[in-house]
Amino acid sequence: MTKKSGLAVSFEFFPPKAGDAEVAFWNTLRRLEPMQPQFVSVTYGAGGTTQDRTLDTVRRIVAETSLAPVAHLTCVGASKDDVNAVVRKFWDAGVRHILALRGDPPAGVGTRFQPHPEGYRNAADLVRGIREIADFQVSVSAYPEKHPESVSIEEDLAFLADKADHGATHAITQFFFHNAFFLRLRDRIAARGINIKLLPGILPVTNFAKVQEFAGKCGAHIPPEMVKRFSGLDSEPETRNLVAAMVAAEQVQALEREGVDAFHFYTLNRADLVYAICRMLGVEAVGQERAA
Repeated sequence: MTKKSGLAVSFEFFPPKAGDAEVAFWNTLRRLEPMQPQFVSVTYGAGGTTQDRTLDTVRRIVAETSLAPVAHLTCVGASKDDVNAVVRKFWDAGVRHILALRGDPPAGVGTRFQPHPEGYRNAADLVRGIREIADFQVSVSAYPEKHPESVSIEEDLAFLADKADHGATHAITQFFFHNAFFLRLRDRIAARGINIKLLPGILPVTNFAKVQEFAGKCGAHIPPEMVKRFSGLDSEPETRNLVAAMVAAEQVQALEREGVDAFHFYTLNRADLVYAICRMLGVEAVGQERAA
């Protein structure tokens, strides 16, 4: 069986803690599995703080589901030997795709990235290191509205070109709400001849106050009309979810009209909203959903 829509989707999760959160995580994963995502990515805490949970999660995804896991990996606060050891563990676990990120310092350890004296210098250097260890597919990050530490979009493009030159094949963007920023980035990548596939990162709104906080930290602009739509709805979850599904579906459909055919959803480990959005977009669940 195949999906009705030609739309390709992928989902991001963070590794759960033990207990109820872990049960909820696997319920979410199995709820979304019938959507046949291209891949599901699992995040990696600042400084490798969730290293063991990330590894355990992707190992279980390989063993127990039909999904293709992508393991996030950062190089902040770690030597090359330590990072390389994690890369080899991912390979041994059956992971064949890594999202290589420079990473940010853990809370309380400064605000700017400082390479480990014996570590990888940046994300491009990390991409090169991963590719030397095994034949991984490697994806990286991109920023439609400029990385908070970058001087300009041009500097971001230079970093992205360097990552592509070292072997990255895909770039997943930070979330955004103005499609013009993504389309501008796509055009600039094409104009510079950077050989990389750009995937838009879509963040459905589960809590608008939190989204505003996230946006403030990463420099993402929120349209005034979006603020108006969500005003007062944090205490009305059912209405908020209806509006959130509509807003995200409208954003994706507008990008589809511009020729975009693959989308990466930041799930925040919640299934229902993303599931509803995918169904609104014509992504058809295939087969029977697994019992939790």
